[in-house]
Amino acid sequence: MVEPLALNVLPDADAVAREAARVIAAEARAAVAARGRFLMAVSGGRTPWQMLRDLAQEQVPWSGVHVFQVDERIAPPGDPDRNLTHLRESLLSHAPLPPDQIHAMPVEEPDSLVASHNYSKTLEHWAGSPPVLDLVHLGMGADGHTASLIPGDPVLEVHNAEVAVTGVYQKRRRLTLTYPVLNRARKILWVITGAEKQPMLQRLLAGDTGIPSGRIVRSTASILADQAARGGTV
Repeated sequence: MVEPLALNVLPDADAVAREAARVIAAEARAAVAARGRFLMAVSGGRTPWQMLRDLAQEQVPWSGVHVFQVDERIAPPGDPDRNLTHLRESLLSHAPLPPDQIHAMPVEEPDSLVASHNYSKTLEHWAGSPPVLDLVHLGMGADGHTASLIPGDPVLEVHNAEVAVTGVYQKRRRLTLTYPVLNRARKILWVITGAEKQPMLQRLLAGDTGIPSGRIVRSTASILADQAARGGTV
C-alpha cells in the first residue's frame, strides 16, 4: 500500500509561495529552539524565489539560518542560469540573513567532481556525517524530475555520495544533491505550481517510482500545490 502524501491545494502560485514561507518560518523557529540552528536546502524556480521573498516578511531567527543549494547549473558567476543569482537576490535584498550563511555549490571550480566532493564536505561540516538537513524544498519538472535528478541520467543511481554531477540537461551540466541526503532530511516540502505539472503530480501522489520525484521519501514530505497543478477546484 502506497503511503499517502499530505497535500494542500491553494488557489494560485502566489498563495502557494506565501504558505510555503509560513511553513518554512515555523520549521526554522522550531529547529533553532531545539538545536540552535536551521539548515535548509532550496531549489530554484519562479515560485520559490517569491517564496523566499515572502519568507523575509515572516518571523525567522535569521542568525541561526543556513541555506544550502539543492542543485546548481555549472555556469559563470552572476549568470542568469545560476540558481545562486536569484537566491541571493530573493533573500539578501529582503532579509537580514548573513551573506556567509548562504552556502553556494562551488560550480566555478574547474573540476566538477572535486566540486561535488567539496560540497559534500560542506554539508558534513554543518549537518553532520552523514548530513541531516532540517528542511529540503523541492520542486518538480513537467518530466517528473526533482532537484537535478533527471530521467535516464546515471545520477539517479548515485547512492554513495551526497552530491553528484549530472550529464547535460537543458544545455547545462549541474551539481545536485542525491537521494541519500534528500531522503534523510527531517522535512521535505514540495512546492508544485503550473498546469504543465498536473500529470506528474498525479503520478507523484500515486507513488510512481518510475519518475525521479517518486523516489523521494514520503513519510516526512508534504506538498503545496496550486489549483492548476492539481486540476479541478480547490
